[in-house]
Amino acid sequence: MQYAEPISRLIKVFSRLPGIGEKTATRLALYILNSDEGYVREFAESLVNVKTGVRLCRECMSFAEDEVCGICSDGTRDGSMICVVGDYRDMMAIEGSGGYRGRYHVLHGNLAPLKGIGPDDIRIKELLRRVETNSIKEIILATGFDSEGEATAIYLLKLLKPYNLRLTRIASGVPVGSYIEYMDTATLQRAMAGRKEI
Repeated sequence: MQYAEPISRLIKVFSRLPGIGEKTATRLALYILNSDEGYVREFAESLVNVKTGVRLCRECMSFAEDEVCGICSDGTRDGSMICVVGDYRDMMAIEGSGGYRGRYHVLHGNLAPLKGIGPDDIRIKELLRRVETNSIKEIILATGFDSEGEATAIYLLKLLKPYNLRLTRIASGVPVGSYIEYMDTATLQRAMAGRKEI
């Protein structure tokens, strides 16, 4: 079935979003077409505003409305501790847990040589600048435990060793509420290696 050109264009735009196939893109396009004009204008303005009204925080490289984000400007947070994450979603997940009161550094990616992503393609220089110009006592490496996240953590560990900081890596292992019998080998090995005295 051939759609009118404006509908086809909208379907193409929606289908370029991650995780959106042609059927979902078609459903979204038709939903927009059948929505009232006020909603469509609000939707369009929100898209434009997110591109024009959001920038990178000059401290942690997170997304912010101002030059410095709310976390970096919060005087109650521990400025001597930086949790390094791969992306904004990781930072928000840690924030959502409520258990961390330090500051962050968002790399906006992980090292992935096979994809052509090297140290200059992520926000490592900005992290080193923060370490050199602030009184940082601890860096928590909270990159993922996939091969790219591990490679990034190992690379950062080598770069940060000379600064005489406390360098830590978030724990991994058996998730709370799970059954050991269903764990994969790598998770169990990591859990055994990372065991602590109680």
